[in-house]
Amino acid sequence: MSVRLLPPTLVNQIAAGEVVERPASAVKELVENAIDAGASRIDVVLIEGGQALISVTDDGGGMGPDEMDLAVERHATSKLPDDDLVRIRFLGFRGEALPSIGSVARLTLTSRPKSAESAWSLTVEGGAKAKPVPAALTAGTRVEVRDLFYATPARLKFLKSARAEMAQASDVIERLGMAHPAIGFTLSDGSRKLLDLAPKRGEAKAALLSRIAQVVGRDFEANALELNAERDGVRLTGWAGLPTYNRASPAAQYLFVNGRPVKDRLVIGAVRGAYQDVLSRDRHPVVALFLDLDPEQVDVNVHPAKAEVRFRDSGNVRGLIVGAIRHALAGAGHRASTTVSEATIGALGGTNRPTYSWQAPARPSLPLMRMGEAAQAPFGLAEALPGLDLSPSAPPGDTAEIVPSDYPLGAARAQLHDTYIVAQTADGLVIVDQHAAHERLVLERMRQSMEDGGVKRQGLLLPEVVELGEAGCARVMERADDLAALGLVVEGFGPGAVVVRETPALLGDCDVQGMVRDLADELAEWGQGHSLQERLLHVCATMACHGSVRAGRRLGIPEMNALLRQMEATPLSGQCNHGRPTHVSLSLADIEKLFGRR
Repeated sequence: MSVRLLPPTLVNQIAAGEVVERPASAVKELVENAIDAGASRIDVVLIEGGQALISVTDDGGGMGPDEMDLAVERHATSKLPDDDLVRIRFLGFRGEALPSIGSVARLTLTSRPKSAESAWSLTVEGGAKAKPVPAALTAGTRVEVRDLFYATPARLKFLKSARAEMAQASDVIERLGMAHPAIGFTLSDGSRKLLDLAPKRGEAKAALLSRIAQVVGRDFEANALELNAERDGVRLTGWAGLPTYNRASPAAQYLFVNGRPVKDRLVIGAVRGAYQDVLSRDRHPVVALFLDLDPEQVDVNVHPAKAEVRFRDSGNVRGLIVGAIRHALAGAGHRASTTVSEATIGALGGTNRPTYSWQAPARPSLPLMRMGEAAQAPFGLAEALPGLDLSPSAPPGDTAEIVPSDYPLGAARAQLHDTYIVAQTADGLVIVDQHAAHERLVLERMRQSMEDGGVKRQGLLLPEVVELGEAGCARVMERADDLAALGLVVEGFGPGAVVVRETPALLGDCDVQGMVRDLADELAEWGQGHSLQERLLHVCATMACHGSVRAGRRLGIPEMNALLRQMEATPLSGQCNHGRPTHVSLSLADIEKLFGRR
């Protein structure tokens, strides 16, 4: 078979297969062109999810008939003035969008420059281009795409429902809208407006945060930590959500490189690494990250749809993201997201005011604790609780000596169900999960001990033999040296078993059997794809969980206050090692609403 050139229509259809995968892809290309044209408002209309009609109207610079005639030709663009593919300053620079869309649909391009007296219109159907004709339009450009993929019907069977395609297009517009808060965006299905992002004016940072809150939700601003870091010519700005402000999927992670929305694996992995010891694996943080660097240091031309980028120094970028987010999280201290308190109020109050009734309570099986009454803990228990500082320099334990307004987490007043500490603050109360809180304190002290040269060990009077099976035993013994650095000394003990001779002193009297079995499982799941430091921190989190004070343990008032004071002084203490909140704060105003006093 002889070599031949493909016909232009087929070439355009092949290009369309790379650039226009679905209606949202066409929306992305057309909206990017409108942004590049200097638009201040962009209106998008989709009928039947974009299959019947995609209309994008902007108030940008517009084009004359000669430019329009060129714009629908392949590789025609105004966005590479110096023919430089390294220093790219625009979003849509390939010059493939309009001819590609026109090859698989019925495209109508209508445009008018601000200085022109009239508009012009041009149509392309299945790759066949007509001549420009006069038309009516105010300054700007309108692109209408009808019957998408009518020229390539095989593509139609891969489209999802109209609602799903509309959701994809909405996500595209939201991401572009976050990168350009000064531009107004709307999305309509022809009968009603589904998205309306009003342009944001004023100071740049405030406008950007306001636009992000428009997209993510109004509570983002109250639960996000500002990022501003720079390393070796790469600058990172944006906001990272508190660990307790999380989602079930990574859909609320917004990443931008030089103003371009991307979904880059490197950046997503860096975000996951930054939250690894404060968030459960089935939960995902909410972030909006903006990376700015020299265009020569990043390649935005590695993907036909420009959805991915490639960094020249990927290690520097990853280190910057991980370091900046971890620094911000550490600075948040014991702070937890406001949504935790809001969820608590909702659970207590419900959506409707309840009908109140009362009857004499049955006699409890355990004595009720009065507010302010110290728990009757056995003598010496406070001193034996691992990980708490009850030295003379610690804050006084007597509740009469502690003024709630002097401390963010207040003064301990009672313990409920031997699990939850109730503390009075200056303007409300705090409920603390003692196991979750102590788990974080132990982890942070283990981490500090690692940095200071090693975790202190305690020898077991009777070494414990743990049955793990051949595979589990091999995994644990392979990491024996790493575990020893964390204070856990294990040795082989016949086929499929290990013997534990020493444990970290911080853990106190811990569940050695359960801890080693969990470590064996964690090592299998963690694998070799992470750095040694990341693996060690993950092992620390597992050990801290087994060594923390358990729910169901009676604490005295001095112990409770010591726990509160160390939470206030410990980074990341607003959540446990799995991302669950360690405490819930209720303001006096919220409590009064529950009782109808407001």
